[in-house]
Amino acid sequence: MLSMTLRVLLPFELFVDETAVARIVIETAQGAFGLLPRRLDCVAALVPGIVTYEAEGRGEVFLAVDEGVLVKCGDRVVISVRRAVRGKDLARLRDVVEQEFLTLDAQQEDMRAAMARLESGFLRRFATLQDHVS
Repeated sequence: MLSMTLRVLLPFELFVDETAVARIVIETAQGAFGLLPRRLDCVAALVPGIVTYEAEGRGEVFLAVDEGVLVKCGDRVVISVRRAVRGKDLARLRDVVEQEFLTLDAQQEDMRAAMARLESGFLRRFATLQDHVS
């Protein structure tokens, strides 16, 4: 039987290192799609959602993942995301995605906006200081 190797990478750890994976289902901005061992090589941008894979001897495994990227090359599939949570209860994992990952993304967006305001204020003050020095 053909199979794949799946690795899920977080910024500071190897979260999943699974061999003998028969299939993987991921979520992208264009919708969900599946990967089988003979699928052509590909790269996909992932959105926060559920990754499902079937590993020999373990059955279906569910992961809630943050946005990231998937690369399939031959029989190797690597998923790199900022955060991931493993679980058996799909409803609970869906809640994790909606409450934790999407809320954190909104907070990070607010922080980026505040930093941009601070930077632009600094640049304006610096420009007026340059005008006074000249």
